[in-house]
Amino acid sequence: MLTTNIMSQRQISKKHIRKPGWLKRNLPSGPTYERVRKLLSKSRLHTVCQEAKCPNMWECFSRKTSTFLIMGPNCTRNCRFCAVEQGLLGLPDPEEPARVAEAAEKMKLKYVVITSVTRDDLPDGGADHFARTVREVRNRIPDALVEILIPDFLGNKRAINTVMESRPDVLNHNIETVSRLYPSVRPEADYFRSLAVLRQAKQLNPSGFTKSGLMFGLGELPGEVEKTLNDIVKTGCNMLTLGQYLQPSTRHIEVDRFVPPEEFDDWRKTALDIGFSEVASGPFVRSSFHAKELYKNAGNRSRNVEIGK
Repeated sequence: MLTTNIMSQRQISKKHIRKPGWLKRNLPSGPTYERVRKLLSKSRLHTVCQEAKCPNMWECFSRKTSTFLIMGPNCTRNCRFCAVEQGLLGLPDPEEPARVAEAAEKMKLKYVVITSVTRDDLPDGGADHFARTVREVRNRIPDALVEILIPDFLGNKRAINTVMESRPDVLNHNIETVSRLYPSVRPEADYFRSLAVLRQAKQLNPSGFTKSGLMFGLGELPGEVEKTLNDIVKTGCNMLTLGQYLQPSTRHIEVDRFVPPEEFDDWRKTALDIGFSEVASGPFVRSSFHAKELYKNAGNRSRNVEIGK
């Protein structure tokens, strides 16, 4: 029955371009939003919120949160789902880690999320720059929690060691979609290489938290999603985000279907049953949306499991 419903919704979505009601929302604004936007601009910093055209940007800025995007606004890869542009790249700015830490302090952040464009042009993929940014934040805000969302570093184990040595509280690496769709959605990535990144990170810090995420609406089938969730959890991954893919522009891959909120609820239950400590699942969920709350909930759930044992 689920497969039949999915196929009928696909047919509907192809006929109607308009987004369904559950994907319409008011955009918060106000003085806090403007202060964060101006601070980031003055600090010459990029955020994935802005570069990836995240639908949660207004809400996050209004709540004084953002995900810092380091090593420039352009990427060496050209994933067909991502709004971050491919373009000219220079060497990472050596002063950027300090500027990120300073901005995080001015924003009074207690949970700092740092990600980057993919830098296949650099020998270590930018791993050392990542690690220095984490250390700068820790030096400036000793009690802050730090989550990093990393690329695959082309599977470079030494690069993964480098970022893990900076001891992030959460290591996030997104699988993004099911393996069958990688050639069309992530042609320069590799499904099993991404699983290996999560596995190595967990092995290097078994007590630390790892996290991954999937997009729905790219043409995945229920059986493929369930297999992917099992593959991810077998790496030791604790946390998961599930969200709706939204086409950034006509140049990007089309939305196959819009997944209703109740189906996201069902997938959250499935993922928890499979073994994830905590799952954020919904049309507007993105990798770092409400990241602090997800981390706290995962910790509480893990402690409850230990007590139950």
